[in-house]
Amino acid sequence: MSSVASIAQSEQVIPLSEEEEAIRDLVASISDGELAPIADELDKKEEFAQSVFEQLSAAGIMGLVIPAEYGGAGASLLAGVLVMEELARNCGGTALSFGAHAYIGSYNIYKFASEEQRRRYLPDLCSGKKYGAFALTEPGHGSDAMGLQTRAVKKGDRYILNGSKTFITNGSVADTFLVFARTSEEGARGISAFIVERDFPGFSSGKPMEKMGMRASPTTELFFADCEVPQENLLGAEGQGGYMALQGLDMERTLFAGLPIGLMQGALNIALKYSSERKQFGSSIAGFQLVQAMVADISMQLYISRLLAYSAARKLEQGERVTLGASFTKLFASEASVKSTLDAIQILGGYGYTREYGVERLMRDAKLVEIGGGTSQIQRLIIAREVYKQAGLEIH
Repeated sequence: MSSVASIAQSEQVIPLSEEEEAIRDLVASISDGELAPIADELDKKEEFAQSVFEQLSAAGIMGLVIPAEYGGAGASLLAGVLVMEELARNCGGTALSFGAHAYIGSYNIYKFASEEQRRRYLPDLCSGKKYGAFALTEPGHGSDAMGLQTRAVKKGDRYILNGSKTFITNGSVADTFLVFARTSEEGARGISAFIVERDFPGFSSGKPMEKMGMRASPTTELFFADCEVPQENLLGAEGQGGYMALQGLDMERTLFAGLPIGLMQGALNIALKYSSERKQFGSSIAGFQLVQAMVADISMQLYISRLLAYSAARKLEQGERVTLGASFTKLFASEASVKSTLDAIQILGGYGYTREYGVERLMRDAKLVEIGGGTSQIQRLIIAREVYKQAGLEIH
């Protein structure tokens, strides 16, 4: 970990175990040694960081939060936040693709799969031999995820899927997809979950979308045209998919908070180094009070975001319900990352607006975090609903 990063992270938020610190430091070394030198090129060329994922696989990180008996590292959920931070410091897109594989893809399969399904799919996902993805969002159903229209009809010993998904992270590189489809008309209770392999008949993916940010993470559409899925690939029972998706969102919003936290840390590192070296009016701009004010704001928002994320992760590990805390975390950290990266650009002035220092890339990556996994507007609705519920009041 660089000296600047060490200074910026020196204020301990929540005590970490020796294992969590070791995992953080291991991934930090991969991020700084392998990812940082190629991050700008990945963004310019919209390329997936295959070499970085190979390093993460060799280090045993790809199945980070999955028990060792299935090939995973058996690490804590807080370690999951830390890994996202260390990758996102240098490249938000790589962190996004890792999270889609390790958490909402692989970990959700672990949580809801049968023992036979775990034994069949998790070892390859944990080793990095195969990549995972989570397929819920549809062209007409973003925030209204439970309104999805992809259909799954049981025929003999298999289900036939028809429909499409959009904005699927890792859609062009994943081999194993957790797919949600409607098996009845009963709203959220009519949704089921399936493990779909890329080579199943009737499955295809579109070409990666051109995006403003997160360009190192491929985002595609998925298509199901009479896609044949064996009945043993149904996750749980019919009608449980809506519950699984909603349960997974609390985990996603907590662990993925490491992404905006990492973007803030990366932006702060750049701003600290630049402001201490940049001379204006005979002294470094680090001595200017308005620059110090922006550095203070970034640092405070970074600290609060960590406090929220680490606390929610610890509660998740203990089996507590964290819907309110997860939405607090997701909303605050995502909006703070956009403001903080913009402030870092302001500190660098004209240089911040160029590609030379990389902070504009962090800002472009940050914007997605206010949208994906539930928009800021949806998070405010969830928070309000939970607060009324805790007060024993109903919203009419």
